[in-house]
Amino acid sequence: MVSQAGTPLAKGSAVIAASGGLIAAIAIPAQAADSTAEVDAAPVQTASAPAAPAAAVTAPATTTSSKATDAAFGKIEVEPVAKPTGPTPAQLRARAEREQARQEAAAERQREQEQEQAAREEQASERTESTAPSRSQERQAPAPAKSEPAPAAASSASSDVISIAKQYIGVPYVYGGSTPSGFDCSGFTQYVFAKAGKSLPRVTTAQQAAATPVSNPQPGDLVFFGSPSWHVGIYVGDGMMIDAPRTGKSISIRPIFDGVSGYGRV
Repeated sequence: MVSQAGTPLAKGSAVIAASGGLIAAIAIPAQAADSTAEVDAAPVQTASAPAAPAAAVTAPATTTSSKATDAAFGKIEVEPVAKPTGPTPAQLRARAEREQARQEAAAERQREQEQEQAAREEQASERTESTAPSRSQERQAPAPAKSEPAPAAASSASSDVISIAKQYIGVPYVYGGSTPSGFDCSGFTQYVFAKAGKSLPRVTTAQQAAATPVSNPQPGDLVFFGSPSWHVGIYVGDGMMIDAPRTGKSISIRPIFDGVSGYGRV
């Protein structure tokens, strides 16, 4: 009967039929087995239970520390990148050089304007005293009597002026210069005509005002450029002139260029 029992209920029936002592013997192992199963299960639950809180406590601490480190590292990198925003030393030097050149050019223009103004005032005074009456007398003279000696006188004067001017070929241009160590354009013409016994004002505009305008220029006449004139040379014939060109150049004979505003005879 016992051997044929397939379930715990059948086993219990067989034990009851035998004796009370057997019931106790069978019951104890069953309880022990159940207790053992319960004990075996309990440690697993107890061991795994604290693992979750431990992981939960550790993870936020690591994240917070990482964020704090990243924030601190970011501040260190941003500061040096923002510093080089101003001009470099080379840029500052170039800016200073440009400003100095601008100031020097402005000073030169101011000086030339003052010279021109003084020359105009001087020339106006000279023309009032001497030039105007002289021209009036020329207009009153008979034309046939004047036409014959004039070319000879002009030829002689022009020959002197040109020969004197050629002596200074190769002298460098110097702004404001009026001596053989260096000439500017009007300083050169003033010096040459003075050597030939003719007086001229210092600056270009005043020289043009002092000269008698001519439409058929002869060698030795002055040739002016611009209005008001800003350059002057001495006409040598065949479309050529001798002059002091500009900074970096020297006195030379060269073709007359565009921009002629008139010719004048001294």
